[in-house]
Amino acid sequence: MLENPQAVEALQSLLRENLRVSISDGRVFIGTFVGTDKAMNILLVNTDEFRLGPNENPDGRFVGQVLVPWKFIRKIEMQPEQDSTDGGSQDSITGQSMYI
Repeated sequence: MLENPQAVEALQSLLRENLRVSISDGRVFIGTFVGTDKAMNILLVNTDEFRLGPNENPDGRFVGQVLVPWKFIRKIEMQPEQDSTDGGSQDSITGQSMYI
């Protein structure tokens, strides 16, 4: 029996959405959300990793599939549909709109 079916439903609604996950060491992962494990670690596929800083590659690098430990996550943002213009803000890394 699920303890919080509304939370599970909300999480399921994010499946196959593009997410931007910022972690405590300053890295940012942008990829497609495909699930979590029991510890609430976030699984992304088709993922690009970005390191913020003056000496870092602004284009990032493709890392494919990544499991991001929940304890390192500082922020998760969802990328809206391309034709959406309401409520989005500009992503400082990719230049695409992201919800906060």
